[in-house]
Amino acid sequence: MQGQRDFMRLKGEHLLVTGGAQGIGEAIVIEAAHEGAKVSFVDIDDVNSQALVAQLTTKGFQVQYQHGDVSKFETFKASFDKLTAAFGPVTVAVSNAGRNSYADPVEYADEEWESFFALDLKSSWYVAKLCLPEMRKAKKGSIVNISSIHGRMTSPNFFPYSAAKGGIVGLSRNLALDEAKHGIRVNSVSPGYTLTPLLKSYFELFPAAKANAIEVQPMKRVGQPHEIAKVVLFILSEDASFINGADLMVDGGLHARYAS
Repeated sequence: MQGQRDFMRLKGEHLLVTGGAQGIGEAIVIEAAHEGAKVSFVDIDDVNSQALVAQLTTKGFQVQYQHGDVSKFETFKASFDKLTAAFGPVTVAVSNAGRNSYADPVEYADEEWESFFALDLKSSWYVAKLCLPEMRKAKKGSIVNISSIHGRMTSPNFFPYSAAKGGIVGLSRNLALDEAKHGIRVNSVSPGYTLTPLLKSYFELFPAAKANAIEVQPMKRVGQPHEIAKVVLFILSEDASFINGADLMVDGGLHARYAS
């Protein structure tokens, strides 16, 4: 992730990332800046967002962020409008913002469902809603929605998370069909275990879960955020010009281990 790039696949592009302050989103912001993109991101974590912008702009990269709740359209749009006023129309986008939800289907409350799905699924629609008008005008664009291995295979008590991530795969597939006539590609990426701050804190609380997670991995390790980011940037770029409507599993082979 560090050092001089031999090529800049995203030179001239304006990338929008939701949830860019930490984890996979942060890695996408950093990698995209090194790949030549102007990068805008939206997050509610001001401390980490400001630190990331400072880290990259002092090195000469074009990076900006706006505080915004992407689960609420008007709030998200206000942030989006400020970002595009500074850097111009978004040409490539990544819907990454989300959180986990573990629940019992009987005990789960309506308000919890609404709040969770507004962030983990509806915000991907909002990314498309905001970015597609200018992409259609340009007859060009690429969107990647971050799903999860849980969109295809899952664990007990993950029903809200699995439903949302499966929805992202379906949303991406349909948008790919709808927008192809405009020269716009839409895909999803489904990471497996990835060492984000959220997973690190979970492993610290439950060491046995960490040991089990590593044991079942065919590669005997979990992924790193920059490994997911590199796949995302490839799909955004013209190097992936004929990849459309796909869901790319980036999980070190975990789904293959459990295939029947």
